[in-house]
This record gives sequence, C-alpha cells and structure tokens, in this order.
Amino acid sequence: MYNNIKTEINNRILYITINRATKLNALNKETLAELNALIKDFYNNPEAGVAIITGDGPKAFVAGADISEFASFSIEEGKQLAATGHSSVFDLIENSPKPIIAAVNGFALGGGLELAMACHFRVASINAKLGLPEVTLGLIPGYGGTQRLSQLVGKAKALELILTADMIGAEDALALGLVNYITSPDELIAKCEELAGKMLTKAPLALSAAIAAVNASTKNEKNGFEVEIDEFGKLFGTEDFKEGTQAFLEKRKANFTGR
Repeated sequence: MYNNIKTEINNRILYITINRATKLNALNKETLAELNALIKDFYNNPEAGVAIITGDGPKAFVAGADISEFASFSIEEGKQLAATGHSSVFDLIENSPKPIIAAVNGFALGGGLELAMACHFRVASINAKLGLPEVTLGLIPGYGGTQRLSQLVGKAKALELILTADMIGAEDALALGLVNYITSPDELIAKCEELAGKMLTKAPLALSAAIAAVNASTKNEKNGFEVEIDEFGKLFGTEDFKEGTQAFLEKRKANFTGR
C-alpha cells in the first residue's frame, strides 16, 4: 500500500516504520504524503489505539529531510514547504487523539528530530544521535523544531542546540527531557510496547482529552485551563466514565469501550 513506509497492527498497536534505509530514512515528499494518509487513517481505525513510529535498520530513525528536493526552491516555495509539512504531518501527529510514540534508533536529525518531537513521547536507543543541523545548510528547522525543542528543553538549551547544530547522544537527551527513556537497541521496541500496553488499558476518550488539554498548554491562542475544564466536563457524559467509576467502587478492573 505504501512505497516508503511499512505498517503492521498487532495487539492494537500500529507499527509505522519509515522504510528508506539506503537513504537513512530521509523524509521526501512521497514519504510525507504517505505519513499524512497513514496518520489520518490511524485517527479513525478502531483496530489501533496507540502507534509506534521508527526507522528501518539500526543506523537511523530519520536522518533529515531530502535536501535534493528543495535545494532550488524560491522564498514562496520554501514557505509553502514548511506550511504544508506542519499542517499535513507534524501537527497531525501532535494533535492525534491517540498516543504516538517515537522509537528513536540511530540518527534523528533535522526533520527526523522534528518528527520525533511531534510524537507524544520518545524512547531512544543508547546509540541515538539527535540534533537540528539546519543552520549548516543556511536554513532553520522548518517543521516545528524551533517551537517544540524550546517547549521540551527550554529556550536557552534549544537556542544552543539550534545555533551550534551540535548533535547530542541519548544520555544527554534524557537528561534534558528530550527523550523519556533510553534502552539498548534490542529493547527499544519492547519498551515502547510496554508503554503502549499501559495506555491501551485506559479509557480511550480520556487519553484523547488529556492530549488535547496538555497540548493546549503550549498554544498561545488557547487557555489551557479552560480546555482542561471543558474536556474534564465532557468526559462525564461518556460510558467509559460510568464504567471506570463503577469498576473502582466495585473493586474490579474496568472494561473501557471508547464510548
């Protein structure tokens, strides 16, 4: 179905593998279009409740964007490239009503780190190398990197990493809060599956509401407290709320249906 992405659903987990190992899984136009279609499908697919994104092979998660595609772009074409990427892929991932985990194996550079940062959290292999090297090309991050890195590690460290184009290893990324966990290469997917398994036992509509409320905290045009109040209130009208509270009172495990 997809030329550049491998997909599989198993135990309600959607596995998304960027499948361009010979190009270090670089994000070209076709791959971004396939990601757009795949994430939209994930939104509405009842078979999958959590997604894990990774890159094919041990060398790279995603080593960046495909520079050859935009080397000759004009100012307007450059602006459109960034705007389309934001709306069609990176914001789509961040605003997914279902959790998306980045399994970072090897290089996550430029658009690759931006892809990982758009996910709800990140697990990195100990051999991961992360960075935003765009200034070495005469550019800046254009797929949300300036904003999301600042939110994750703070303004001063984000500026340092972007302005120096330095790569950091997994342990430094963990210390900065850029990744949630680091693992051995062999345990990377298993750790993501462990996290996914925990979330899959929870109320799906509550997970969606939590994502929306937390995301609102980073949006200047939204009052995060008001979004929290609204999302909290709406959950009182769900069957899952009734099931969750009843299960608690009856001292049994809840059986959530996402309704």
